[in-house]
Amino acid sequence: MADLQEDEALKAFAGEARVWLEENFPQSLRGKAGMTMALMEGGEPDGDVLLWKQRMGAKGWGTPTWPSEYGGGGLSGKQARVLQQEMNRIGAFNPLVAGMGVTMIGPTILDYGTEEQKRRHIPPIVRGEVRWCVGYSEPNAGSDLASLQTRCEDAGDHWRINGQKVWTSGAQWSDWCGCLVRTDFTAKKHDGISFLLVPMRQAGVETRPIQLISGASPFCETFFTDATARKDDLLGELNKGWSVGKRLLQHERASQTGVSMGGDKATPLQDIARRYVGEDAAGRIADPDLRVRLAAHLMDARAHGLTLARAMAESRGGATNAASVLKNSATAVAQARAELTLEIMGHQGLGWGGEDFAPDELEAVRGWLWGKAMSIYGGSAEIQNNIVSKRILGLPDTTQSS
Repeated sequence: MADLQEDEALKAFAGEARVWLEENFPQSLRGKAGMTMALMEGGEPDGDVLLWKQRMGAKGWGTPTWPSEYGGGGLSGKQARVLQQEMNRIGAFNPLVAGMGVTMIGPTILDYGTEEQKRRHIPPIVRGEVRWCVGYSEPNAGSDLASLQTRCEDAGDHWRINGQKVWTSGAQWSDWCGCLVRTDFTAKKHDGISFLLVPMRQAGVETRPIQLISGASPFCETFFTDATARKDDLLGELNKGWSVGKRLLQHERASQTGVSMGGDKATPLQDIARRYVGEDAAGRIADPDLRVRLAAHLMDARAHGLTLARAMAESRGGATNAASVLKNSATAVAQARAELTLEIMGHQGLGWGGEDFAPDELEAVRGWLWGKAMSIYGGSAEIQNNIVSKRILGLPDTTQSS
């Protein structure tokens, strides 16, 4: 009986979501989920994109499961999945997931923040009014992040920060940075780290964009020279920031378990193949070897999607070590799709610019190059495999000397 009532409630919510989306999602944006990539790379929304962002923020559905008392949607996990299904149905997308405030910082503040920090920071994140970046990697602290040397000193009524971060995504556009800093140089390296919320719009912070092979510059070098933060900008306990930092990475990996932001409206790969390769007399893709590899890819993508749905249904906290499995799976599927797309396009998949190439062909090349970073950012594929082997499979750690 309870299950029947829940099913009826979900059906009613689906109807409510469908009506709201039909009334509020701009027709001009249907099927254009790729716009979220432009937002991630620094594009300022305007026109219908800005309107959609404002509507989603006001409704709270850009952060559907966040508490309504801070502006979030207050939905259950099942309702959030129904909402996503309804968005996929009409080719809608969430414009707020393009920022680290929603995918990383916000969930971590909800986990570790004081009530004052939640009320100060969460509502602007929900409404998409502020941009956040994450200050983790340093020139000499990449995979061995706990070796970080950015110094944070108690200056009486505030914190003083000096040091350098690198690969700071979106730093040049950000208002705030969730930053790992060293507050105790005498403690063991994992024990002397704190997590600080640092305002970026100040004289003591300098950002230098790093241009990538794809032509974009989403990463920066970030320099702190006597930068300051309020004493109550410490997230979690002093010198206990490593736990906070690890939790943020779990949230990051959980946000990267999807294969494409295009939802169900992304162009099916088999349709692209029929366009470029053609069909045989039986209506099949003309190249039999390509058919086999394409079928294998589609099965992998389907298996990943089903596993992701099961993991979400079973997870109560929303971010677990299972995210490491799914992050690598999502990376493999997405990169395989990009490789197959360029192969299918043939010489039309080699363009960088010019009138000889269609916009979707140029986008495919840039997407293929950009996608190479998926197996690096958010923790490299090797790091994820280590987490899976030790924390999920329980295998011995063979990386430590006796």
